[in-house]
Amino acid sequence: MTVAADASLLNPVHLFMAADWVVKSVMIGLAVASIWSWAIIIDKAFRFVALKREADAFEKALSSGRSLEDIANQAGPNPTHALPRMLSIALNDWRETRRAGPLTDNQSHLLISRIDRSLDAVIAREGARIEHGLGVLSVVATASPFIGLFGTVWGIMNAFGAIAEAGNTNLTTVAPAIAEALFATAIGLAAAIPAYIAYNA
Repeated sequence: MTVAADASLLNPVHLFMAADWVVKSVMIGLAVASIWSWAIIIDKAFRFVALKREADAFEKALSSGRSLEDIANQAGPNPTHALPRMLSIALNDWRETRRAGPLTDNQSHLLISRIDRSLDAVIAREGARIEHGLGVLSVVATASPFIGLFGTVWGIMNAFGAIAEAGNTNLTTVAPAIAEALFATAIGLAAAIPAYIAYNA
């Protein structure tokens, strides 16, 4: 086998162009899935960094000794971050209940239950918003290797058919077709591994 042939076996463009149309479709689908998952990974990375920075600032404000009312007022009437929004909701519920006068034990328990329900609703909404798109990573991580394997099996079947027609089992004849088929599995793994790591992270 010549040096040029060796180089072509490792050239992704050559492998893609020489592949069967089914294998090409699998490769294109896996490439799109990989790009989509990377877009989600990058978006989530920036979002989580921003959320952590805001959460650290909020916790620092709480530990500074300032009153909760001051911290809530500094956050504004409609805070974008969940933690100051939860504080504002709790304080508003407390103020509304206190306007009616001193609280009995039963009223205190009802107030705590109401605040808990309000905060749980905020947590659920925030969790759903943050986790939006993670399902795509899960699907890409689990399905991509099998889709790539399908492309490989299809390509190998075509390769064996071409070998049978040619009546030549020389390595020079077999290697390019097998390389094209295996390239689909490589793309599937390249799409699945980052998606799997990012989803678990």
